[in-house]
Amino acid sequence: MTEKHLIVLDLDGTLLTNEKNITNRTKRTLAKLKDDGHEVMIATGRPYRSSEPYYRELDLNTPIVNFNGAFVHHPKNNAWGAFHSPLDIEVAKDIVKAVQNFTYHNIIAEVRDDVFFHYHDEKLIDLLQMGSTNITTGDLRNFLNAPPTSMLIHTEQQYVDDIRKHLSDVHAEVIDHRRWADPFHVIEIVRTGLNKAVGLDRVSKSLDIPKDRIIAFGDEDNDFEMIKYAGTGVAMGNAINELKTIANATTLTNEEDGIAVFLEDKFNLKF
Repeated sequence: MTEKHLIVLDLDGTLLTNEKNITNRTKRTLAKLKDDGHEVMIATGRPYRSSEPYYRELDLNTPIVNFNGAFVHHPKNNAWGAFHSPLDIEVAKDIVKAVQNFTYHNIIAEVRDDVFFHYHDEKLIDLLQMGSTNITTGDLRNFLNAPPTSMLIHTEQQYVDDIRKHLSDVHAEVIDHRRWADPFHVIEIVRTGLNKAVGLDRVSKSLDIPKDRIIAFGDEDNDFEMIKYAGTGVAMGNAINELKTIANATTLTNEEDGIAVFLEDKFNLKF
């Protein structure tokens, strides 16, 4: 067998099609690599509750990186540990206060799988609620009762840059922030220094797989550090140009089985 590799998959825009499905070809390819002794894992900005169905669909038995590295755990092995690095609750409340000076639709705080909404919003509740999620609505300065794993600011496209500039000017030492891909005009905030590579480093060391045998796939700016960290960082064909520039390779899009095409060629798989 080829030496054991760790294959790391972002979800949206990467493993998942635009309809949020995993294609049969990709599932077959990943299953073959697992049978051959390689490890497959997910690293996503999503919380565990909305990535768990894909974890089960791929029948994974590896740790998972959620919230862009703010929460890392092994769903099938409690002894592996759970690493949770939330924002300071007072910083979170300061952010809520500061955002009142800008135009926005809502602010959401997620404490692992509990969700706090500043304003009631049925559409966002439907988007973020899965399973037995606890939903609380009300002024986060009063109702947020635990340090949040992440925060989301939902606004209009023309206000994103101004809000992000303020966050950088005032809170740069304690938070990092990203923006979601279109069509969502959402700013995602986590504790400073956290990213997918931080979680990936923890997982790869626990599996005793060195960087040169890590293959990571991504498409957005929250994949930068992970793509740089991996021995082989692969940008999807639909990835943003900045990611393609730093990646070791570019494959086809998430609609064209880009992951499967790259891995079948890399490992000389024949079906």
